[in-house]
Amino acid sequence: MITRAAVVPHPPLLVPELVVGAAAETEPVRAATLAAAGKLPGPWVVVAVDDSGPSTYVPPLSGTFLGYGVDLPVSLGGDLPPDARIPLPVLITAWLRERCAVEVSRIELVPPDLPASDCVSFGQQLAAASGSADVGLLVLGDGSTRHGPRSPGSDDERSGPFDSLVHTLLSTADVDGLLGLDLELARELGAQGRAAWQVLAGVPGPWRCSDAEFFAPFGVGYHVAVWERP
Repeated sequence: MITRAAVVPHPPLLVPELVVGAAAETEPVRAATLAAAGKLPGPWVVVAVDDSGPSTYVPPLSGTFLGYGVDLPVSLGGDLPPDARIPLPVLITAWLRERCAVEVSRIELVPPDLPASDCVSFGQQLAAASGSADVGLLVLGDGSTRHGPRSPGSDDERSGPFDSLVHTLLSTADVDGLLGLDLELARELGAQGRAAWQVLAGVPGPWRCSDAEFFAPFGVGYHVAVWERP
């Protein structure tokens, strides 16, 4: 069964080789992400948001960050040659897996516009398929991309309250609150993590949060949280 879940972001800036000039500024996000992922039991089941979803990735599988400026190979296991077409959430999962020394059973990518009701159903399916052994659920998703003038998108004053709410909901393991996040508002703010967080909310509890942090370097919101059984 899914006994622990970790919510983490999946930006390229997690990988030091991709942000050589900003490695120090991005270190707090990187350290928190690795710490959260490192608390998960293996094997990992992973859910993330990507425009290519719905899709499933399973090992053996290898990829490379060449599309992000550095030909840095990563693997979910096996010795296949790197596939340059692997989506970013899968690459970040492989990068985390290598550093946490765990196995990944599969990665599920869901589309960013997946309705909350479908997210709940999918979370329930993941839980049912996990079996009786301990399984860790890795939930990848970013917050708003519109925090201030350094953001990739134009500044939006709604970003602060939105990500503040998400942080509160994650830190209190508020399932109903997460399911109440507005799809359209999340889309306008560039917060693609909304769907992944709502899949987590669909995994039957009870849950409690043991740790939650929020970062916004370069104008993008990044949430890190660990949920566990009481």
